Amino acid sequence: MPERNTDVGAGPDAARTQSNGALRRWVASIRGTGGPLAALAALVLLLTLLSPDFLTTNNLLNVGVQASVTAVLAFGMTFVIVSGGIDLSVGSIAGLAGIVTGWTATTGGAPLWLAALAGLASGAIAGLVSGVLITAGRVPPFIATLAMLSVARGLALVIADGRPIPVDGWLGTLGSGELFGFLPYPVLVLVGAALTTGFLLRRTYSGRAMYAIGGNAEAARLSGIRVTRQQLLVYALSGLFAALAGILLAARLSSAQPEAGTGYELDAIAAVVIGGASLAGGVGTATGTLIGALILAVLRNGLNLLDVSAFWQQVVIGAVIAAAVLFDTLRRRRRSGGGGGGLMKSPAVRRGAAAVLVLVVMAAGWAIVDRQRDGGASGPRIALSLSTLNNPFFVDVRDGAQAEADRLGARLTVTDAGSDPSRQANDLQNAIAQRVDAIVVNPVDSDAIVPSVKAANAANIPVVALDRGPSGGAVVTTVASDNVEGGRLAAQQLAELVGAGPVAVLEGKPGTSAARDRQAGFDEEIVKYPSITVVASQPADFDRTKALNVMSNLMQSNPDIRGVFAANDEMALGAIKALGSRAGNQVKIVGFDGTPDGLAAVEAGTQNADIAQQPRELGAVAVRLAVESLGSAPAGEPGTDGVDSGVHSVPVRVVTRGN
Repeated sequence: MPERNTDVGAGPDAARTQSNGALRRWVASIRGTGGPLAALAALVLLLTLLSPDFLTTNNLLNVGVQASVTAVLAFGMTFVIVSGGIDLSVGSIAGLAGIVTGWTATTGGAPLWLAALAGLASGAIAGLVSGVLITAGRVPPFIATLAMLSVARGLALVIADGRPIPVDGWLGTLGSGELFGFLPYPVLVLVGAALTTGFLLRRTYSGRAMYAIGGNAEAARLSGIRVTRQQLLVYALSGLFAALAGILLAARLSSAQPEAGTGYELDAIAAVVIGGASLAGGVGTATGTLIGALILAVLRNGLNLLDVSAFWQQVVIGAVIAAAVLFDTLRRRRRSGGGGGGLMKSPAVRRGAAAVLVLVVMAAGWAIVDRQRDGGASGPRIALSLSTLNNPFFVDVRDGAQAEADRLGARLTVTDAGSDPSRQANDLQNAIAQRVDAIVVNPVDSDAIVPSVKAANAANIPVVALDRGPSGGAVVTTVASDNVEGGRLAAQQLAELVGAGPVAVLEGKPGTSAARDRQAGFDEEIVKYPSITVVASQPADFDRTKALNVMSNLMQSNPDIRGVFAANDEMALGAIKALGSRAGNQVKIVGFDGTPDGLAAVEAGTQNADIAQQPRELGAVAVRLAVESLGSAPAGEPGTDGVDSGVHSVPVRVVTRGN
């Protein structure tokens, strides 16, 4: 009895001791992220000096929203890396979860809460399957998750039939709404995921087991930890967090995209490693991962605000990731006495580091001078967001837009979405934060771009759509060629060239509106020619190399093919390479776009016809109309759906060697 009274009396002291212990553990976790935290602080300071638009409340919240998807993915990856594994499937699982959620809510008719649960379950199951392959099948994590990457992406395309699925209701509000009209919901999801990750890692048996397994799996097994069970849990958690990120991404875009999350696994891994985790396992924190994700988001945001070329952005981001990991590794070695300091004592290394520092300072100075010079320009600021610059057609669009901007005295900022609707949404958010005068956007997807167009409407920034229009929001006009009509012209031309016999189709990137429209026009028209048989129709993603491989494979199973329709010139050129001497002679080829390389192939006779758009004219007209719109009231009322003064058509024409 006295002992019981003593315990009760000591309650406040015990609680205080426990609280102090928790505080010490939190401080210890922060101490391990000192390097990344210092890098983040330095980056924020530098961007504050370089851009007056950076350190504003709206832009900082914008950075938080942009970091949310990558951070949630990275939190799941933290469990895997801490336990000594790797998961390459998280980006594809995110895409699959978004599609499962959208399909369950629309086609399945389930309530949104049940659809969201189905999406989360699909991610957890996919992660669990990877875990079973790794534990029971003894498949290396790299190979098992690489296989799941392909399986998950394929399932997303199969379920969605290559088309985006609209997402609305409270899920759409989750992506674009704000708590108390100030704090974006994606930021709240990020904070909740960070707290959950920190709790699981630091306050649960499974979290401590992850560190033990990552440090030495055999020792962990001998100490009584059920390693197999814990590894299954690790990959299930990774899949669950990836699914949450995918649903959040679909909510942000108001659309579930079958190609969503492509390449995001690399960002997730980079965020975890930049945050101080070791790829060897046993080291990593939720705080560090959050800092790593913020570094990536701040860097991308800052480069956009500084108008850095889309091509150079990739170089800078890669260099910063490498530098952050290198210096953090050297710091850890120096602290542990592992010889890291000796490397920095090398004269060659010191000279190299000094040279890099000089280059960074010079680049920063150039950016300041260039920005000050441009800041004095009297012309309007126009933001041009292209779906990709990894295609000669859109490079020509950019060049035409730049030439017209120079002629009109406008300042043009060009961003490359890399065929990623989420990245394009980030680019447009940055443009709005910069308070540009007008936006020209070439949507990756017509549905996914709607929230961004509405955000521009709310900021009273006129929007001109280029090549394809958004399915909602207010735009001045849509400057475009008719892709459906171009598909019809391609079918007519191919039928005239072939006369009769089997033909093949190289489709564009699944899920993109350009691929859908061109294919739809071709399919509608080709059925009018019963003597023509489409024996194969396969996607080659608008890519020359993929088209080379796909065409080579198709010729093995269909050696008597007499014609090919390629949905862009890059794929037509790949088909020409695969066909060799048969191209343009025994096998007729019709391309699409009218790029310089495509037209040169027509002139050489290896490509028989090209459905030629006028990419330079498209870019020039879009910029001209954007500048002209500033003198009127073109954007409509903020939030109005479908406001569009019509399509400004730039004609397409059939180009052959004869004309």
